[in-house]
Amino acid sequence: MGLSILGLSRFQFAMTTIYHFFFIPVSIGLALAVAIMETIYAVNKNPLYLKMAKFWGKIFLLSFAVGVVTGIIQEFQFGMNWSNYSRFMGDIFGAPLAIEALLAFFLESTFIGVWMFTWDRFKPAVHALFIWLTWLGSTLSAIWILAANSFMQHPTGFEIDKATGHVRLHSFMDVVANPQLWRAFPHVIFAAVMTGGMIILGMSAFAMLHKRTQQHDGDKAFFTKSIRFGAVVALVGAVFVTYAGDLQTQFIIKDQPMKFAATEAIYEDTKDPAPWAVVSLINENDKTAKSIEIPYMLSLLSYHKASGSVKGMDTVDKELHEQYDAKFGKDMNYYVPVNALFWSFRFMALSAAISGLASILALWFTRKGKGDGTGTLMNYRWLLWIMGACTFVPFIGTTGGWLITELGRYPWIVYGLLTIADGVSPTATVPGLLFTNIVYFLLFLLLGAVMIFYSRRVLYQGPDGEGELPVRQSKAAKATRSKSTDSAAAGVAASAGSIAGKSGAERSVALS
Repeated sequence: MGLSILGLSRFQFAMTTIYHFFFIPVSIGLALAVAIMETIYAVNKNPLYLKMAKFWGKIFLLSFAVGVVTGIIQEFQFGMNWSNYSRFMGDIFGAPLAIEALLAFFLESTFIGVWMFTWDRFKPAVHALFIWLTWLGSTLSAIWILAANSFMQHPTGFEIDKATGHVRLHSFMDVVANPQLWRAFPHVIFAAVMTGGMIILGMSAFAMLHKRTQQHDGDKAFFTKSIRFGAVVALVGAVFVTYAGDLQTQFIIKDQPMKFAATEAIYEDTKDPAPWAVVSLINENDKTAKSIEIPYMLSLLSYHKASGSVKGMDTVDKELHEQYDAKFGKDMNYYVPVNALFWSFRFMALSAAISGLASILALWFTRKGKGDGTGTLMNYRWLLWIMGACTFVPFIGTTGGWLITELGRYPWIVYGLLTIADGVSPTATVPGLLFTNIVYFLLFLLLGAVMIFYSRRVLYQGPDGEGELPVRQSKAAKATRSKSTDSAAAGVAASAGSIAGKSGAERSVALS
């Protein structure tokens, strides 16, 4: 792409959206996990689950706050760099994004504030309802944002305005009933469930490595219970995200065959039955791929039977030229970035497998009747380090999924209707894009550092908010510092929520 307006605009969109999408699954997944924790407390009155809800609620608030700020940045670059696209799609996006902002995100941002500041003012069941409504708002936001994004993948319910050449909403129900939406939505939600569970599991493993946890039986019991809870949530998410991903793949095979062929590095039509490439050496210039293959496997994955060939990119390219040459010309390049899609798909699938395996191991090594009542996991520091590293695995998977979804649509920004090149703002300039790319990158580094700093601080202060402080500090200073992280998270989240409640489009294409 180089230093061109199109290249820099695409890079900026990718950077802002990927970074924003780091926090969306975390917020949705942790909100659900905290809601379940608090509900269990409301039912059985076990104080450990109340402590868990409060503790992991702090991490949720931090992720929510940073996610909102990154969403505002995304909205800003979206308006600057893609104005032609906004004009083309305004009539379609208006309804779902207005509903997302005025209903779903309003519900989310309102009840997150009520939940934060009313722990001692309502009965446990009523207070638990607030976090469930927060999670519901996040989930509804995902539906409406995905409705907008799904139109870009598979346009439905529209007509072309002959006067302007823009798309015009013809049937709102067709937009909502888009088959792409109802295959992408469960995939995104279960990815968020897996992410939330792995955050709890992985961060708890890091905490178990800390000497304070090893010296306090209460902390050890708390983080052992958190590991088991996170493992169950992550395992459920890993199983169902795999199933949801299979459903989405079945749709893509028919709807976007170029995208599917690229994820398997298939240039020429396969034989019947089709082998599956474990790894592949891909030359995009020569349009060739040399692969290590497993016989029959691609037919099983694609059609759930031991027969059936798969169309290659060369065949799909000819079909697309026949279909779109009259509108877009014969010079269009319909080949997508094959290396990016091939490896993104495998990293995405591998992240679910690793999360599921880590969850099973965590449940096994924390089973009752072993060790000191908290299992034998504390005896295997190497395994704790591995589980701690698994905190970051879901982020690799969700990023891979986003890359497949967006890059696989190339060369269109709206499939079959508007090219990426035609969506760029006519007023964008290379110097301006360079400047904003640098500013956004530095801002993201700062936000990431803030997130890591406060998350680590919460983690090592422990469930009681005490932590290890210098001996010279007074008891009053300890108390002040122990509450600082919770107050900071609450303040930032409340401020961010009040700002984000005014903007609905900042996450317009983030949930892919």
